[in-house]
Amino acid sequence: MKHSFIAPRRKRLVSGELRLVLFFFTVTIAMVVGTYLFLGYKTYDFVHERETVAQKDASLKRSIEKMEEEIKVIESEAKIVEKISTDNTVMKESIRNLFDLVPEDITLSRAELEEKSLILYGTTPNKDTYEYMLHAPLRSIFNRTYTSFYPIENGWYRFVSSNYLEEETLEEGEK
Repeated sequence: MKHSFIAPRRKRLVSGELRLVLFFFTVTIAMVVGTYLFLGYKTYDFVHERETVAQKDASLKRSIEKMEEEIKVIESEAKIVEKISTDNTVMKESIRNLFDLVPEDITLSRAELEEKSLILYGTTPNKDTYEYMLHAPLRSIFNRTYTSFYPIENGWYRFVSSNYLEEETLEEGEK
């Protein structure tokens, strides 16, 4: 006996609605797993990049320290060059002034110029010419002056003049 007005249909284990729900769950789980994998990769990449940046930072710091040391060396060398240049200029002026100081009658054969002394070797027609024309200006510049005369065959004199500056005079001039 039949109690149904329609023909019986075969029942499926998975209905259309269940398939739709399973599809959405599968997509959702795939998206969560994909997000997890993406974030895991980005975390690994970030850590690796951070280590690279830290290494570059350390390298740059070492490079900066090295450059600062080189700058200090260059600055000290520049100061030395400037001091030498200044000393050379002063020396040049001193030599020019020295030769301007020597009168025409007196002939210098050698001059030794040091920081605190000047030693002159030369010839003069007589002692008075030397005393008035060269020794007086030297005495006004130097604290101690010593001169030795040696007669030569033509009646002139060979002289050695040693002139020295005292320490106090140097220190006062530097202040």
